[in-house]
Amino acid sequence: MTIDQSGEQQLAASWNAAAGCLTAEAGSLAGTDRLGAALADGLYPGCVLMLCGNLGSGKTRLVEAIAAGLGCPREAVSSPTFVLVQEYEGRLPLYHFDTWRLRDSDEFLELGAEELLEAEGCCCVEWGDRVEEILPPDRVNVQIDSTGADSRRFTFQATGARSRKLLEQLAAALGAG
Repeated sequence: MTIDQSGEQQLAASWNAAAGCLTAEAGSLAGTDRLGAALADGLYPGCVLMLCGNLGSGKTRLVEAIAAGLGCPREAVSSPTFVLVQEYEGRLPLYHFDTWRLRDSDEFLELGAEELLEAEGCCCVEWGDRVEEILPPDRVNVQIDSTGADSRRFTFQATGARSRKLLEQLAAALGAG
């Protein structure tokens, strides 16, 4: 557990190796920032993060933290709700999708999603459960739940070998046991 300057708990994590599942509790926005930076350190070309959670749960905030961890200007990141996909340049290109407004998976493919999912960058897909059948089988599913004004619970589930290795690295970086 990390404590911020106000004495609030920033981040606590636990790793369930048998299930390939990591749970992180961010007690503040700084905790979410630390989580995103640690996650960014392990991202690899072709990595896909399927982000799920209620409206306002922190999906875009996590993407901002990941982008900053990749060296992208944080202020360049915004929710792609109306443009549907944003691209940010950093250590890896970051493709940020928002599928909230899409009617179906065909509209997702019309955005050029298939090419970007196979590109040399990392894809973060907000509301990814709406297009899950299009996403690669080896990805990280991320469920985000609000637990307070600025606190969040992040549940990461690996769905394949590469995503599991990413979560193992993240668990180690966060000191999760």
